[in-house]
Amino acid sequence: PEVIERLGDKASAKREARAAGVAVLGGSELPSRDAAEVAATVRGLPLPVILKAAAGGGGKGMRVVQQLDGLMEAIESAMREAKSSFGDAALIVEAFVERGRHIEVQIVGDGHGEVIHLFERECTLQRRHQKVIEEAPAVNLAPALREAMLGDAVRLGQRLRYRGVGTVEFIVQGDRHHFLEVNPRLQVEHPVTEEVTGLDVVEIMLRIAAGEGLPLRQSEVQVRGHAIEARVCAEDAAQNFLPSTGELIAVRFPTSGVRVESGVRAGMVVTPYYDSMLAKLIVHAPTREAALDRLSGALGETQVHGVETNCAFLQRLLALPATRDASFHTRLIDEVLAEGGQGTGSAPLERLAAAAAWWLLDARRSSKPFGAWSALDVTGWQMHAGDDRLTPVPALLLRSGGTTHEARFGAVSPESEVTVQIGTERVRLALTASAGSDWRLRIGDCHEVLTIVRSDDTVFVQSGGTAHAIGVTSYLSQVATGRQASGQLRTPMMGMILKTHVEVGVRVRAGDVVATMESMKMEMRINADHDGVVRSLSVQPGQMVERGLVVAVVESEGAAE
Repeated sequence: PEVIERLGDKASAKREARAAGVAVLGGSELPSRDAAEVAATVRGLPLPVILKAAAGGGGKGMRVVQQLDGLMEAIESAMREAKSSFGDAALIVEAFVERGRHIEVQIVGDGHGEVIHLFERECTLQRRHQKVIEEAPAVNLAPALREAMLGDAVRLGQRLRYRGVGTVEFIVQGDRHHFLEVNPRLQVEHPVTEEVTGLDVVEIMLRIAAGEGLPLRQSEVQVRGHAIEARVCAEDAAQNFLPSTGELIAVRFPTSGVRVESGVRAGMVVTPYYDSMLAKLIVHAPTREAALDRLSGALGETQVHGVETNCAFLQRLLALPATRDASFHTRLIDEVLAEGGQGTGSAPLERLAAAAAWWLLDARRSSKPFGAWSALDVTGWQMHAGDDRLTPVPALLLRSGGTTHEARFGAVSPESEVTVQIGTERVRLALTASAGSDWRLRIGDCHEVLTIVRSDDTVFVQSGGTAHAIGVTSYLSQVATGRQASGQLRTPMMGMILKTHVEVGVRVRAGDVVATMESMKMEMRINADHDGVVRSLSVQPGQMVERGLVVAVVESEGAAE
């Protein structure tokens, strides 16, 4: 317990590392819960620096400070997140390494000074300062640098008389490495170490806890092949990895050639109270290239519907040249975001058309039996074979990637084909049921199988690892209820309102923060999407909210006049 307490605080852990002769990054020596004191520390250091929650990790309570403008806001936000996640708002300030690599060493100690390592893991690919891809062993690592890190990790464990399984983490830049922290517990990514060493790390941890000594000598630990793990998370990569909440409608993981660790199943609800990780996919192969290909294939076979996931983004990440040749760094994902390669954006035309066609088929099953697609209350229009005309008004409104599309339909042919017009573009398609949630889509001579499921007014369409969540509503009902073009700002997920930044009657500009909310222990802002006047504010601090709740109504400048 004493060692865990000393290592559980980042400032204390840095002092222990320094005493063991391990290089540490510059910054504050003691944690602070005083925002003014933290600000003074930042001002006394060269920028950039990073604010870190002293009591925990996982990317929570961390903010990079590139300039002094907005410093107090960053400190207060990091403190709130740290308090919410770990029960302690204390922060430390540390020099920030812009384009480094994050490499960690798995150690095992018997509590009497005997410590061995199980080699290292590469954890460089991160978003929000949290790992999403981990692998073992690290590649493109000079032998001397590897030995130095392994030696430092073991020496620190020996100094502490470490007992159990732990992880010593380093930031690497060029041929130098600096200590980051020690996690005195089992890590999410321990399976990649198990895969390349053939050891059961959990069993080792339990045996040592039961009073047994080290189960093997250092010379007996060998690395074979390459292992990579991907964290499947409920988040929207297109929205800067905004957490996604809701009921899981369908869940299917690959069953061949991949190790899956997950506790979720269809019918469960992803809430805002816990971390967004749904599953871990781990692969092992003789070479890194083969492991990358196998993991990408496993992500493509993974189906999770009801919430947004990062599966498609992870596939693109694995395909990047910087990932394939291991020239990556901890800011790579941020750079991908800046280049606009973060998400799928609006679904392509064929997916929108398939969702619209599926919606009509689904509605038909619960409507009057007038024959295929011929009469639906939601359209206000009947279609008859041989009639090529489209519905005179849009039948449906489709929402995808922040864009709303109007959908019109033509008649169904004897071959079960139908024309779907999305906006101004037309698609002639046939959609027929296959097995379970799978549907066969035919457009011209092209055939493919899609997985399509529905949750309330959202249709999830997936093929080849890319899933699109497409909102579908009746155009007539939308117009009748006046919900179109309302200037409403809605909550993107379940969570709690932390702060409101405006009052009714004030003018705001596009991008201004209207409210701050918290979900999955992370803060996010709800911003005005256009210039205007706040006509109503429907939430208050401390209020728990569901996804889609109206936060405020901002009337556009023209309408306000």
